[in-house]
Amino acid sequence: MAGMTVAPRRWITRLAAAAGLLVTVVALLIAPATPASAHAVLSSSSPAASAVVPSGPSEVVLTFTESVRKVPDKVRVIAPDGSRADRGEPSFDGAVVTIPVDPSGERGTYLVTFRVISADSHPVSGAFTYSVGAPSTPPVDAGNDSRANPVVVNAVKVARFLGYAGLVLLVGPVLVLAALWPRRLPRRGPSRLAWTGLGLVALATIADLWLQVPYTAGGGIFAVTGEGFGSVFGSAFGAAHLVRLGLLAASAFLLRPMLARPAGRADAIILAVLGGAALLTWPLAGHPAASPAPAVSVVVDAVHLGSMAVWLGGLLMLGGFLLRQADERELGAILPIWSRWAALAVSALLLAGTVQALIEVATLDALVSTTYGRLLLAKIGLFAIVIAVAAYSRQMVRRRVAAQRPVPVRRAVWVELAVTAVVLGLSATLVQTTPARTAVAEPAGTQAELFTTTLSSPLYSLRVELDPQQRGNNSIHLYAYAPDNQSQPLPVAEWKATAALPSAGIEPIDVPLLPLVDNHAYGDVSLPAAGDWQLKITVRTTDIDQATVTATVPIR
Repeated sequence: MAGMTVAPRRWITRLAAAAGLLVTVVALLIAPATPASAHAVLSSSSPAASAVVPSGPSEVVLTFTESVRKVPDKVRVIAPDGSRADRGEPSFDGAVVTIPVDPSGERGTYLVTFRVISADSHPVSGAFTYSVGAPSTPPVDAGNDSRANPVVVNAVKVARFLGYAGLVLLVGPVLVLAALWPRRLPRRGPSRLAWTGLGLVALATIADLWLQVPYTAGGGIFAVTGEGFGSVFGSAFGAAHLVRLGLLAASAFLLRPMLARPAGRADAIILAVLGGAALLTWPLAGHPAASPAPAVSVVVDAVHLGSMAVWLGGLLMLGGFLLRQADERELGAILPIWSRWAALAVSALLLAGTVQALIEVATLDALVSTTYGRLLLAKIGLFAIVIAVAAYSRQMVRRRVAAQRPVPVRRAVWVELAVTAVVLGLSATLVQTTPARTAVAEPAGTQAELFTTTLSSPLYSLRVELDPQQRGNNSIHLYAYAPDNQSQPLPVAEWKATAALPSAGIEPIDVPLLPLVDNHAYGDVSLPAAGDWQLKITVRTTDIDQATVTATVPIR
């Protein structure tokens, strides 16, 4: 009778998991297609930036380097008197955005501001002016600051890191319990670790979905709306994350019995399929899906991620449980098998990482001259250290002394885990960084590199962003916040800025600044020489209160 009860339960479990997989496949099929591109930039506009046209246009056309999606109410045209000149919703057709405008508007200077989403889910914003008849004082956009709060940007990176860490905590215990765990040892500790990992991945996925709303639309962590969620859920990014949650829910049905006792072969196969499908959701929501070879990049990135989880998760199980609890005979059987698995995982990591680097970096110049490339070099350097430590451990296994001397092996394992924790942090930053191939290919004046700093005075806290931090044309964004609260925008009455290069005898150059909202100003300046430029900014907050701050900006 007991056997008859267990069998239906197994079939129900398998049926639930299979249903989750079916939902995943359907969601992937109906998810919006993602073009092969990343980090769009504005390539041209009609009317052109700073142009003076004889009569008012009926539409403003923005052309980007690749397809973009809209952010609700973040594409605006402001008339000289500060009112909205755009009429109705802008239309999006691939890389072209068309904004209907009232052609009978007044003469003077118009401000065009935009914030759109590129193919890899990252926001792109900017502004420019054009004039009808003759230039006038540029208007100010009275809308809310559309830039993502720095807290949101950092929270996105933390969520990505927690997702990677959860994947390690989940994959390691499941794999070791299924194939290497001695029957005499209790399974409670590894099981708790696996459930913690599952919870972290689910929490990070939900956090990603939540944070994507203020990250793309602008604002603080709680600046979310139903329309914003609808836009996120309707994107490839949202579909990938919803699919991941469905796969996690389906996997939970199989994990419960598998963590409690050795699993059957059929259950293990279904769980492996669900796990492989879940791995694909990470690259489908990021840079790989928008690379020049999306199919290859997605598969390679999934292999890279899976190999990382197997290797680090296995190391965690060795250092935390097996090397402490297993006896010499058990370790003698386990360590050679694990050594082969680790070698295979590391080989897959190296191969996948090489292919991905060739796609995302493409040239040696991009590797050494971009933020993405330098982060990748740092990751490679740390990975080399880990490989050296792993080679030491493998040598001990080959000499058959690891089982008799588990303490040195355990120390080596913890060194590997400590260094790879830093590697995971670099990976979480890399997925938020413009790929090197895109950075070197962008035209002058786009975000090939971004200099950012926060300057403080008794009156305000000022965030400064300058890109591409190279000789030639550079764009400057200034954001003023309350001195004791960087999440509270501070209205500014007047902005002034100069740039000088004393070492080359270049006197201060006035930087024309265009107020976009109360606490945000934008300007363009040509920096003709390399060196450490002195950027001096004066901000007046009231009729009598003002303060000047200075930043040193290295220009290559």
